[in-house]
Amino acid sequence: MSAHLPEWLIENLRDGSLLVLIPGGKFLAGGRGADEGRGAPFEVELPAFYLGLHPITNAQYGKFVRATDHRPPNNRIWQEPEKAEHPVTDVSWDDAQAYCRWAGLRLPSELEWEKGARGVDGREYPWGNGWDKTKCRNAVVRRETTCTVWSHAAGTSPWGLYNMSGNVWEWCEDWYDENAYDRYRRGELAAPATGTCRVHRGGSWGGGSAGCQAFYRSRYDPSFRLDFQGFRPALSTVR
Repeated sequence: MSAHLPEWLIENLRDGSLLVLIPGGKFLAGGRGADEGRGAPFEVELPAFYLGLHPITNAQYGKFVRATDHRPPNNRIWQEPEKAEHPVTDVSWDDAQAYCRWAGLRLPSELEWEKGARGVDGREYPWGNGWDKTKCRNAVVRRETTCTVWSHAAGTSPWGLYNMSGNVWEWCEDWYDENAYDRYRRGELAAPATGTCRVHRGGSWGGGSAGCQAFYRSRYDPSFRLDFQGFRPALSTVR
């Protein structure tokens, strides 16, 4: 990667992740669902942070496995050369955490993830307010598996982030709490302290339009390793 990167883009040298600066300030979060705030999007203010330009790839995760002897993904795909730039799948929340610790990064909070996906204007999808099955990898067009992390450039978020909808669900740092967005609407932004499932966001190659909505919340047991789950890293601007 060129050393002459724009100021809003940095490269993490340990794993080669490219991270985009998401500016501090207000954005519109939440949606109509019972666990999304139950109404119109509402303002949330976050400090600046960096978020991965794309999900972690098989090639990146393979480097981590070889360097640390951490258990590999629960598949054979991660070793296939033609899938090197596809997002890693079949990794648990704990696996994602271990990768981020090794790389000097972290998982995003789900509010950070949401701001990265929808920008500041409360849009429904990264590209706007209308569903467009051609702008992300999903099961509506045809049932395939993952695609490269550079696919669907027309569906990037307002910050230029790839695959914020579709391709793979992405683990977030937070415990899932169905009432979290009710508190966020009131300005209480502390993440849930406990829970049984971890949040994942964004939809996948195996689903349709609902999961691909930028405000849609889902969750899984953090020990699960599934073929539609991956993750993207984040980084605080002040450490």
